[in-house]
Amino acid sequence: MKYRVILEQDEDGVFVAEVPSLPGCISQGETRSLALKNIQEAIELYIESLKEHDEPIPPPIDEEVVEVAA
Repeated sequence: MKYRVILEQDEDGVFVAEVPSLPGCISQGETRSLALKNIQEAIELYIESLKEHDEPIPPPIDEEVVEVAA
């Protein structure tokens, strides 16, 4: 499965990664690549926990990018 990840750099320079379709699934890293690695692990653990508790696994969110002239 593929999940959309929102990645933002905070005021301290730390990259924060969040998965909108998995409430509370947030991680961070000192670099963009480390934040992405950490959120991948967080997603795997999140889904593993859902399975252990017989909870439904939320489907990934489909997303389109639309370009507009500014």
